[in-house]
Amino acid sequence: MITITSKAATQIRKASETADAGDMYLRLAARRDDDGSFEYGMGFDDMAANDQIYTSEGIDVLIADSCKDLLNGATLDFVEINPGQPEFIFINPNDPRHQSPQEAN
Repeated sequence: MITITSKAATQIRKASETADAGDMYLRLAARRDDDGSFEYGMGFDDMAANDQIYTSEGIDVLIADSCKDLLNGATLDFVEINPGQPEFIFINPNDPRHQSPQEAN
């Protein structure tokens, strides 16, 4: 379903400790804007009735049924695109802005 890289998992664990979110799950969400582009969200949350739970890199992830098709096959990574500004990014083949490594060259 969704893959979390080891770098992202390390940062999620640190954020969970800082936020004192020990019993909560990581919720990932996506929605398609009117122009077809994707917006992403993430945070710590409790499980709801319509959630699917997945585990990647030891992180339990909640995804609402309404988001699962948008996030299917996506990867959550933690990278430093700009020096000194690390951030979480979604690499998602379902997103029209996604470029495979071959397309980026």
